[in-house]
Amino acid sequence: MPVESPLEFIRPRAPKPDWLKVRAPGSENYLRLRGLMKDLKLNTVCEEARCPNIGECWHHGTATFMILGEVCTRNCAYCAVSHGRPEPLDLAEPRRVAEAIQAMQLQYAVITSVDRDDVPDGGASIFAETIRQTRALVPSCRIEVLIPDFQGKEAPLQAVLEAGPDVMNHNIETVPRLYRMARSGGKYARSLELLDRSRRYSADIATKTGIMVGLGEEVDEVLQVFDDLRQVGVSILTIGQYLRPTTTHAPMVRYYHPDEFAELKRAALARGFVHVESGPLVRSSYHAHEQADAYDRSR
Repeated sequence: MPVESPLEFIRPRAPKPDWLKVRAPGSENYLRLRGLMKDLKLNTVCEEARCPNIGECWHHGTATFMILGEVCTRNCAYCAVSHGRPEPLDLAEPRRVAEAIQAMQLQYAVITSVDRDDVPDGGASIFAETIRQTRALVPSCRIEVLIPDFQGKEAPLQAVLEAGPDVMNHNIETVPRLYRMARSGGKYARSLELLDRSRRYSADIATKTGIMVGLGEEVDEVLQVFDDLRQVGVSILTIGQYLRPTTTHAPMVRYYHPDEFAELKRAALARGFVHVESGPLVRSSYHAHEQADAYDRSR
């Protein structure tokens, strides 16, 4: 086990540090994509989760599609997505997503969703059909899925993997101690098991996960999560700053300095991750195509 240099904590700052300030979106391509999403009646996690990178990503013609509606059956304390009773599944949604990917001429698409604990398979059939429809319309497009935990059920995970995504992503989100506070309905061990199953069922599909920092975790706890993830064979890791969406969400305990993100990246790479994206504004889908490229080169 490599010896880690201690990370220095800093106190929360107000106003927001300069490294977390981003330009408001408004480029021509951003406006075009926003119009396209509206016309096709599609949701994006970029908008629903108030991602700080939406301007950059949409300007470059990439987006993360959020399927299964816009209302989540869970109420995680960190998440800006609405929760409540969702509408019935939209069986035509997979075709619309595929058409949007075709219209945007994407070479890499990320597909995620709200949690749908109200349906038996958690929406896995819609994930699988979205992959198949996209493959039919845009064969050259690589596909990453960012899936929920499907309440620990094996069959939904298998259905998604059998559809053949290039990357299977499921976010671990935080350290075990903070799960009860931050992740309603989620279980740390369940998420680890899903990642392990994915690797065992489909060894040729890259497994990926992400963690937020700033919720009150200790650095030693984060490093232990890295060890747990490597033990189940996760190849790609993202590390980003938690930003409180509203005053009703979980409080942010502190900002991490960019130097600390660099330290965490070094610690993760030393443990054998193929690619690590670590920074204050990093989110799960940020530079996703570059992460997949790094995995492909490692094989």
